[in-house]
Amino acid sequence: MSKKMYKQYSLICSTMIIAFLIIENYLYSPDHLWFIYAVYPIIWWPILMYLEEKAKTLKIALIGCATTIIYYSLLNILLSHPYPWAIYPAFLVIWWPLALYHAQRKTFVAFSVTSTILISIFFITVNIVSSPGVIWAIYPIFVVLWWPLSMYFYVYKRKMYNSTTLPKRI
Repeated sequence: MSKKMYKQYSLICSTMIIAFLIIENYLYSPDHLWFIYAVYPIIWWPILMYLEEKAKTLKIALIGCATTIIYYSLLNILLSHPYPWAIYPAFLVIWWPLALYHAQRKTFVAFSVTSTILISIFFITVNIVSSPGVIWAIYPIFVVLWWPLSMYFYVYKRKMYNSTTLPKRI
């Protein structure tokens, strides 16, 4: 680390962590290969370090999002198919390209609207999957609806304030 060899450090450390997880899995619970759930995000650390500035691009975010969703969906289907738990990591990883897209374009009100739709779809999906007999998703959706509404009024009030009260400079 003192020689600023961050890429090599990330590769060595991630390899050590993966080796540790494999050993722990083999020693204490060899009947279930749980380490494969944790290995994937650990592998992304050196990948993103070696990509340097390209790691901040929307293309890499979309690739990372898609591969993560595919990886955990396959694990879900192949190893633990009764409950679709892959919706949870999918929901989390979708935020990476979504936030990057709107931050690059500085479309913060659109981000709040898109995010509210994403969160609403997520809660409806979880409600249908986990407890279809009870409609509870409406409560968190109602709370999240305040986000785009507050963003709209913040932008609207700022525009009103800037256009009417500020004196013009000569």
